[in-house]
Amino acid sequence: MRKITVLGSSAVGMFLLATTALVLAGLNDKEAPADVIVVPGNTILPDGTPSPRLQARLDVALKQFQAHRAPRILVSGATGKEGFDEAASMARYLQSRGVPASAIIEDNQGWTTDATARNAAFLMRAHGWKTAMVATQYFHVPRFRLALARAGIEVSGQVHAPYFELRDLYSVPRETVGYAVYFARP
Repeated sequence: MRKITVLGSSAVGMFLLATTALVLAGLNDKEAPADVIVVPGNTILPDGTPSPRLQARLDVALKQFQAHRAPRILVSGATGKEGFDEAASMARYLQSRGVPASAIIEDNQGWTTDATARNAAFLMRAHGWKTAMVATQYFHVPRFRLALARAGIEVSGQVHAPYFELRDLYSVPRETVGYAVYFARP
């Protein structure tokens, strides 16, 4: 019984350590020049506008765009259960804040983090772009960076959306497991 207790405690301790490392990595912004800022989608409200969580992602990407760290923003998402095209809603939000339509690339096939990474890599290669900056929630940054790197994209920088909510208590441990799964895959 003692061995089981020690093994269980060790597993919990390692999980907490991994979770702490993930959070710290996600909160550690690196503002760097990039060819494009990639923003993954999230919930769209019933009125068709981005949720506060998604607005925070877009706002942090907008700040980097306005600071001339990248000349364009790639918004990626899909049509969610709300019935709205996330990428189109994200593009409208950015345009309403002064980003020219010509500086926004829409990917409406970003169903998952993996799909967003693959689609971004395809679009970037097609345009000859080499580097990307990630703009997402702090807990999602490490897995999104990993997905982009595995798709052949050099991630030059990262910024996290300064938005925290009670849901993070679920999202952070979920991302720890998600990162481990992504990392273990070939």
